[in-house]
Amino acid sequence: MDYNRLQMRTWSMLGKRGTFGTVFSEFAEGRQNTIAMSADFTRSSGLERFSKAHPEQFINVGIAEQNLLGVASGLASEGNNVFVTSFAAFIATRCYEQVKIHCGYMKHNIKVIGLASGFGVQQQGNTHYGLDDLCLMRSIPGLTILSPADSTEVVKATKALMDYEGPVYLRLCGEAGDPMVYKEDYDFQIGKAITLREGADVTIVATGTMVYQSLQAAKALAEEGIECTVVNMHTIKPLDKDAIDKYCHDCKLVVTAEEGFISGGLGAAVAEEIVQSGKRIPPMQIIGLTEFPHAGSYKYMLDQTGLDAAHIAARIKEALKA
Repeated sequence: MDYNRLQMRTWSMLGKRGTFGTVFSEFAEGRQNTIAMSADFTRSSGLERFSKAHPEQFINVGIAEQNLLGVASGLASEGNNVFVTSFAAFIATRCYEQVKIHCGYMKHNIKVIGLASGFGVQQQGNTHYGLDDLCLMRSIPGLTILSPADSTEVVKATKALMDYEGPVYLRLCGEAGDPMVYKEDYDFQIGKAITLREGADVTIVATGTMVYQSLQAAKALAEEGIECTVVNMHTIKPLDKDAIDKYCHDCKLVVTAEEGFISGGLGAAVAEEIVQSGKRIPPMQIIGLTEFPHAGSYKYMLDQTGLDAAHIAARIKEALKA
């Protein structure tokens, strides 16, 4: 896989969903035990090409998420690495019991792909927004949770999951025209956070689309003399405790940012680690959602809910004054 600037820009234009389907076909080539499944979202998951090229390795169960996980569990029990795809709003809630039992309790080798998480479906509204998926999935023991910062990181994560043994939830949020966080090749490891910039005043721990927004907020704050560390916590579980220990005790303020409900999400995970460390506990701001928003375009949703760079920067300045 060539990580040149042109290729990375192409992935950015495709968005996380389109990128996943495109690179999945390439990475799965020659892997007879890799199976892709869909709950009537073959095209939305970007798997249409793979389904036609490898019909023997693709199953569409239709609009039946619970059955999707049940069939996947049977295939995984026979030694297959199974990737199941559906909108995050459905796969994390409608078949939560199946994910809990088959992935968590039984530890089957199933990769659950939550498509269009956060505000990814835009005007379709709260029935289709994946806002509680991270909170729900994080409560399941033994389930690894990944939330890539941009489309290039989707490529890195997908490649890593081809050889990763165990159940995983891969959260894909954002839209086509996904802003680029990475513009050159870099090292990606499941469970290892990436520090994108360092500053002594504020530590921002972000995941998914909020990584880019946090970087933009940090740049704006730097112009006002406020220096921020920005950590891309692409793995929510297991959390990189070393990164938390390094950056979240000696600063003036810790901020977390996530595109979803904050109850039990990234902010809760970081707060739990800070509190249990026995070290200094700095002031903390958890940025995310606490109620259902009004539906609209993706840009409008970020602005309305305070999840764009300008609102994040304003929230940080206000907290520092307090």
